[in-house]
Amino acid sequence: MKKLWKNCHIATMQNGQYSSIEHAAMVTSGQHIHWIGTFEDLPADAYSETVDLNGAWVTPGLIDCHTHSVFGGNRSVEFEKRLQGVSYAEIAASGGGIASTVRATREASEQELLASALKRVRCLLKDGVTTIEIKSGYGLDYANERKMLRVIRQIAETLPMTVRSTCLAAHALPPEYKDQSDAYIEHICNEMLPKLHQEGLVDAVDAFCEYLAFSPAQVEHLFKTAQSLNLPIKLHAEQLSALGGSSLAARYQALSADHLEFMTEDDVKAMAAAGTVAVLLPGAFYFLRETKYPPLDSLHQHGVRIALSSDLNPGTSPALSLRLMMNMGSTLFRLTPEQTLAGVTTHAAHALGLQETHGTLETGKVADFIAWEIEHPSEIVYWLGGDLPKRIIQHGNEISI
Repeated sequence: MKKLWKNCHIATMQNGQYSSIEHAAMVTSGQHIHWIGTFEDLPADAYSETVDLNGAWVTPGLIDCHTHSVFGGNRSVEFEKRLQGVSYAEIAASGGGIASTVRATREASEQELLASALKRVRCLLKDGVTTIEIKSGYGLDYANERKMLRVIRQIAETLPMTVRSTCLAAHALPPEYKDQSDAYIEHICNEMLPKLHQEGLVDAVDAFCEYLAFSPAQVEHLFKTAQSLNLPIKLHAEQLSALGGSSLAARYQALSADHLEFMTEDDVKAMAAAGTVAVLLPGAFYFLRETKYPPLDSLHQHGVRIALSSDLNPGTSPALSLRLMMNMGSTLFRLTPEQTLAGVTTHAAHALGLQETHGTLETGKVADFIAWEIEHPSEIVYWLGGDLPKRIIQHGNEISI
């Protein structure tokens, strides 16, 4: 049955631009877009339902392509301590930092993790996010990584969203592997990842390539294992230092390399040649008061796709609004609103390997879109916070939150 959506303007986001259609209409059939164009060119047909969008601007559903939405506890007390002058090293030495989140996540039941994560992800859904990637990485052993990944699958079953699950077991060194990082990587490659993949819990594999996490050689070992399992890869790279992680990701045809404050010109060229997406995370940049900017001019010059994401996590980006991150992407990284919107639609879809089905409004693609009560698409980025009036359509059906 075909449904007609009329009386709107559409920013299709094809080619990373608004690609606007004024006085537009769209026809959906089931979960997909059947036709899109000007109302004047609408084919004569029978429609099971006609929806008047009252002059709204329609965009693709937003895509949050890098989050850590499932975790136990939070680190608000540490946030306060840092503002009182306590250093991160002192907090970590007293058992804080990521170690505290690992403890809280291990102690939480599957049901408790699901309940807390749903509260956070619902905030993103209310903001217009219809597709989200969620990483594990706070379990750091088989049982608890499995628990997190199972929760991610349950989120997909609970909320009207497309949810991608990424195994980030190589996020940090667990306490039981203290000073044994090589052995832990071997454990991930030989035991954890094959089992988790066999259970159907993993859509992609990620790692944290940094001097305080895992070396390029260790990450490369993990990449080879992921490739042997036909799993796509992503990478946290160049957030704190220049280790060449983004070039490594490009050599292995990674979907994305993320953070990238310390990447070099050679890294940019490697990512451009491989088609690896640069995912920028303004929430962490802001929260950590970072002063080293990603090489934005170089990324633009070499034509690297730039995506943006919330990086929702308890330690460095407790962000519950992707729209706020979009504004930060413009104000901090000097992206235009058009570039920013592309960063959470078409480029974010590429960062998840979903570009054939998501990220733009085209015939045959999934009918995920937002009808915003605004006068121009730039308003989505312009307004700080709040709940912009909108209608959220996922798989051709309007949803209420």
